[in-house]
Amino acid sequence: MRIKLFLLFGLITITSNAKTWQVGPTHTYTAPSKVSSLVSDGDTVAIDSAAYVRDVCKWTANNLTLIGIGGKPILDAQGTSYGGKAIWEITGNNTTVQNITFANCRCASWNGAGIRQEGNNLTIRNCYFHDNEDGILGGGDSSSTVTIEYSEFFHNGHGDGYSHNLYIANIKKLIFEYNYSHTARIGHELKSRAFNNVILYNRFSDEDTGSASRNIDLPNGGRAVLIGNLIEQGPMSQNSNFMEYGLEGLKNPDSSIYLINNTFVNDLGKGSFLQVQNGTNLCKMYNNIFAGNGTVLSGTITKTDTSNNLIIPITKAGFTDAVNYDYHLLSTSPSIDNGTAPGNDGMFSLTPTWQYKHPANGEIRPSDSKLDIGAYEYGTLVSGIVETNKIALNFSVYPNPSRGNFSIDFHNDINEKSTLEIVDINGRIIFNKVVDKGVDKMNISMENLKAGVYFVKVLGAKTIASKIVVVE
Repeated sequence: MRIKLFLLFGLITITSNAKTWQVGPTHTYTAPSKVSSLVSDGDTVAIDSAAYVRDVCKWTANNLTLIGIGGKPILDAQGTSYGGKAIWEITGNNTTVQNITFANCRCASWNGAGIRQEGNNLTIRNCYFHDNEDGILGGGDSSSTVTIEYSEFFHNGHGDGYSHNLYIANIKKLIFEYNYSHTARIGHELKSRAFNNVILYNRFSDEDTGSASRNIDLPNGGRAVLIGNLIEQGPMSQNSNFMEYGLEGLKNPDSSIYLINNTFVNDLGKGSFLQVQNGTNLCKMYNNIFAGNGTVLSGTITKTDTSNNLIIPITKAGFTDAVNYDYHLLSTSPSIDNGTAPGNDGMFSLTPTWQYKHPANGEIRPSDSKLDIGAYEYGTLVSGIVETNKIALNFSVYPNPSRGNFSIDFHNDINEKSTLEIVDINGRIIFNKVVDKGVDKMNISMENLKAGVYFVKVLGAKTIASKIVVVE
């Protein structure tokens, strides 16, 4: 399997004027709240893995990196909140939060959030939000982008139907990738009013005990691109529609939906897979599996473009183990080789290049001459895995997070000529270099590399390995 490792053992990039604050039971600052009013723009707060009980605070500086070290620190609010809002209220811009657990926030308004985002631009990576009244609430103003990836949202919501696993405001863009959002309490597993929603390779599921309303709620429309998601409606769902679009008014600048290579499974056995506001401009729907009883589309759309969707009973879909939510395809599945090229949305290709890997991860989607229907491609992964005839070698990437310049230490483990690749989040190879046998260290300089998650791979005839590098 692909190794998901962030190498968070104190290796933090420090800019010339920035400071790293070490937080933990053995440090001068024993909890995040002890430094929240001391940090300056561009600083990093490195939080040791420990339980921080009823430690709630507000972050006001810009360009902060707030990161858990040596495992996920647990911020257990135990029914408290900062300012009647959240465990962390973030008012600064361009904040990155990584490798942290947020739990058990409550407040008088029934909207106690793990994070209340009031500044612009937020990145959440490899975090866990559970048993809050909202996992994340807010998002900044109409110029803001919120990116959430490799994170889990479980059992958030007050139980009133107005609080959710996460609720994103009227921002410019939400990017939601490789996440696991499940078992919300009455509310939605994702609610977003963003003008643009890019929702790729996630799992949304109610499962046996989840009482969520909708899996995905986009109440004001906007441009919505959904590719490669697993969306399961459970038997205890409070609303029979998986996904709704624009039902509170098509107020956002665009009203176009691109629904490509998703797998929908209806364990409730009724309702609509997609309900839209009458007058929605466009719905492009290619290569989706709609498994179980229910209406595929409810509402009128000005232009509908559909092709190669599979509407089928769950027992006939050819899933590996639908009872346990494993929707990989068996060799007998009617989805195999029956997809079609989805084209593009005018901005980028809609063809899936990745697929969801449980829990809260991703892997490169196998590729052959014919596309399968649904979120998974049948076949063997061509990269991103440790093959049975190969040995996983050891290497380190530092510093990580990086600014685009980093070093690789192979620990004298390169015993054959290999290839080093750097792959972006969309599966594109952006760096390729031969590594000769015996090479111990290598420096990489990519100063113009955009912020995000990249995969560093070493591929040999007998060895293989992959690690994540975070560029900020």
